[in-house]
Amino acid sequence: MKKEITVTAKTVEEAVLKAVADLGAPSADAITYTVVEEPKKGFLGFGAAPAKITAVYAAKGVNAAVELIRALVGGMGINANVKLVESSEKDENKLICVEGEGAGVLIGHHGDTLDSLQYLANLAANKKVAGEKRDFCRITVDVENYRAKREETLRALARRKAEQVLRYKKSVMLEPMNPYERRIIHSEVQHIEGVSTNSIGSENNRKVVMYLDTEVKEVSAPRQEFEEFAEF
Repeated sequence: MKKEITVTAKTVEEAVLKAVADLGAPSADAITYTVVEEPKKGFLGFGAAPAKITAVYAAKGVNAAVELIRALVGGMGINANVKLVESSEKDENKLICVEGEGAGVLIGHHGDTLDSLQYLANLAANKKVAGEKRDFCRITVDVENYRAKREETLRALARRKAEQVLRYKKSVMLEPMNPYERRIIHSEVQHIEGVSTNSIGSENNRKVVMYLDTEVKEVSAPRQEFEEFAEF
């Protein structure tokens, strides 16, 4: 996202620092500026004039994602704090947290709205101009610690349904889930002896099926399960 402002101060250096703060840029190196007017000292207090610059800040990478989420949250009239959770600069996985009164509306049904925000954040973070070389950055957006709560709910669901499969000797099909949620189910069931998982369906209607290991003897079954993990 690109921002441009005009700033005045006693000196050009002070104007640059003010521009960095007003634009929300991480440092002076992140902005470009043009000196419109050099400062004038004047004589005996007369004729003095401040320095004037125009400054431009185009956020990139995770900073672009943070600004996008802030703009969307602000545009929805939600009073919430959007912050980047600090991590290693070399870590390609970045976490943006949204917290505040009314922020829960950003989650949606089973996180569908939150997933849409995350999708847009990743687009913003990885958008490149022609000829630009930049490392890929994976963005996770979380609201009020929803991700951790949802993961625990899904793991509990996986254990409960696996017990049903073992008790009643019948396969169980879960409701449609996104790739992230299906991966959690697969991961949890891997630790339960006698039960395996696979996915059926297409696109947004893919569902996890749990079944007894003895039900499927075809050689293709392990390969199908591997392909399910490969999509992540």
